[in-house]
Amino acid sequence: MKRHNFFQPSAALRGPTAHAHWITPDWPIPDAVRAVCTSRAGGVSLPPFDSLNLGDHVGDQLQAVTRNRQILREAMDARPVFLKQVHGSHSILLDASTTDGTQADGCVALERGLACTMMVADCLPILFCAADGAAVAAAHAGWRGLAGQGGRGVVESTWDCLQRHCGARAADTLVWLGPCIGPDAFEVGTEVKAAFEAQSSQAGDMFRPHHGGKWLADLQGLARQRLRALGFEKIYGNDGSQDWCTVAQAELFFSHRRDRVSGRIAAAVWRV
Repeated sequence: MKRHNFFQPSAALRGPTAHAHWITPDWPIPDAVRAVCTSRAGGVSLPPFDSLNLGDHVGDQLQAVTRNRQILREAMDARPVFLKQVHGSHSILLDASTTDGTQADGCVALERGLACTMMVADCLPILFCAADGAAVAAAHAGWRGLAGQGGRGVVESTWDCLQRHCGARAADTLVWLGPCIGPDAFEVGTEVKAAFEAQSSQAGDMFRPHHGGKWLADLQGLARQRLRALGFEKIYGNDGSQDWCTVAQAELFFSHRRDRVSGRIAAAVWRV
């Protein structure tokens, strides 16, 4: 397997079940915060969900998904909260009573050991960390959730929730973008381009003409635009290059666009 530049040793995972081909986000978070993004390696699921599928809604055996989630939890030494993501913009504050399957596409955590966790298989996971490490957050950004309505999507919703509960400033808050479908693979129709252009005159820069009247969209680029419009300056991770593309990197990542029947990886951030 090719050694990508985002694999590096880290203190984020201490358990014996951590896998060498999970991603350690490279961003200058405080010592009291940890983050990880899984790959498809290190689990027990059989093809086509091989092997660390964390999604319990994709047709995989529930017993395998349960074991895979346990593997991740043991490696993190924290509790990842697996939400029911619906490509919307609703965000919630997690606490000890929040159950897996709670419906939301963004979340914030103040409690230690409770991980904001987003599952993806082409959509973009976005992790947030307040400058002082007092709060963390995560968002699930497919194009629908990112675009939202009236200039308000999942990025804005998650930021509002984070700011409301910890008083963070966007310019000081750290953001990490995980792997997603890349700009050479994300073919969309004119309705997707129009949905973003209706809210930002700059959004058209993130689309390239493609055959058959289609467009190629840069999902991470669109997310960066939305983040910068809110005042975020410290944005790390996915830069739109091929290494980060879930479609191109079949050995590393699940991709619904590529495979149709697909598992889910997860990106998580938590306080320790």
